[in-house]
Amino acid sequence: PGLSYRWIFNTTTLYVQKDTRRFVSQGTGNLYIAKVEPWDVGNYTCAVTNPEAQQSTWGPPTPLTLRSDGVMGEYEPKIEVRFPETTHAAKGSSVKLECFALGK
Repeated sequence: PGLSYRWIFNTTTLYVQKDTRRFVSQGTGNLYIAKVEPWDVGNYTCAVTNPEAQQSTWGPPTPLTLRSDGVMGEYEPKIEVRFPETTHAAKGSSVKLECFALGK
């Protein structure tokens, strides 16, 4: 408890709060990137801070590359859809159906 996570892209801290494609889970420290673009290619390093102990540690850089052959790797995203058989909604109301892509 009390740990905070941040990610460094090459040499710059990612400010994901301003970025709708990227998200850092403060529960796990995982970095999620939706729709990877060519400018996302580079090295990502996770930094974990324990403010109570006034200590930080950095993990090793993890390179992100794009494949040009169209072949998915072993961590290919898997789409999980759990829509109900029937959805009832009042006219004029909003309905939200969630879909998740899982992968690394």
